[in-house]
Amino acid sequence: MPRVTYRSGPCLPLSSIQEPSEFRFRRTQRSTRNQATATPLKPSPKRILFIVTSADRIGPNNRPTGYEFSEVAHPYLAFVAEGHQVDFASLAGGKPPEDGFDSADSASVIFRSAAGFERLNASTPLADVDLSPYHAIFFPGGLGPMVDMLHEPQVKQAIVDVYGSDRVVGAVCHGPVALLNVTMTDGSNFLKGRHVAAFTEAEEQGHSEQDVPFMLDAALTEQGARHTHAGPFEEHVVIDDRLVTGQNPASAAGVATAMMSVLARQSVPSHP
Repeated sequence: MPRVTYRSGPCLPLSSIQEPSEFRFRRTQRSTRNQATATPLKPSPKRILFIVTSADRIGPNNRPTGYEFSEVAHPYLAFVAEGHQVDFASLAGGKPPEDGFDSADSASVIFRSAAGFERLNASTPLADVDLSPYHAIFFPGGLGPMVDMLHEPQVKQAIVDVYGSDRVVGAVCHGPVALLNVTMTDGSNFLKGRHVAAFTEAEEQGHSEQDVPFMLDAALTEQGARHTHAGPFEEHVVIDDRLVTGQNPASAAGVATAMMSVLARQSVPSHP
């Protein structure tokens, strides 16, 4: 399981990550010969909107890019396995550019043949999405978000609308670039004092330091975030109230698990 750090807001027990988030266990002792039994109690299904990049090139060398395939595949499969509904939006709509598909990664192979992949390739333009029915939004990484999510007003407004109405925001790897330059309705900087994880400078080295316009971990810190990290490419997930962030591709499934944990432990109504 990923390293999980809990910051601000109601602290959640570590068991919320070690056990499936949708299960609340009632232990009963039947006899000295039987072990304790568990009764799963399913919460109502939630709706999660994945917001993915539309940028297909980055940097002075026009490196091909897009969303990181595994950072969509792993969270998608985690959410739908627990009965939640996942929809897809992108900045431009239609088929977003992909990057990093690995045929040795079983989750990516499964997702590529899933109905969700077909729906991803017909994504709705973010400008046309009604966010009110969604309980959470999630920003996968890939290098693409470093191009089109730093200043995009629709991305910033989505975060203000969702987080500002007591719902959940998640992001992984380069996805937390979406959290930069967000001003809440009261004029406060969204990132100030928040604990976050994101792709680190150490991970950029030898990977994309010649392509990205800035180091994401440093930019988050400059805007007041408290960035924490594990070693390069180790799992690391941070929960700060209703914000869930992960460091790298290895953290993608853990972010989804943590988001479900947060959703299961509070009343997050839809907003029709």
